[in-house]
Amino acid sequence: MASNEVKFKIDVPTELEGGVPADFASLWHTSTSFVIDFVAATKPPQPVTDPDTGAVTGRVVPGRVVSRVRIPPQQVFELARALTQQLDAWERETGQKTEGSAG
Repeated sequence: MASNEVKFKIDVPTELEGGVPADFASLWHTSTSFVIDFVAATKPPQPVTDPDTGAVTGRVVPGRVVSRVRIPPQQVFELARALTQQLDAWERETGQKTEGSAG
């Protein structure tokens, strides 16, 4: 290993090995960090009705943030690359294609 090369040795605590189930993620940013909120749905989608007409105008999915991760802006590019690499590998291994994938 070159003297200026940095390697990480990462330990996952036993209580976190199982992970946290999430149904979707929400991404937003501040001037100093990107925030990923992983969200679990807490109830089935609920209809939204117009109070004047009673017409159903949409649905709301109640959810709860089960994990919030903040990363510096410089790491967003690494995260995007890693997600793309893992998604490509998953598609090759499973033979499934995801919406928006090339090919």
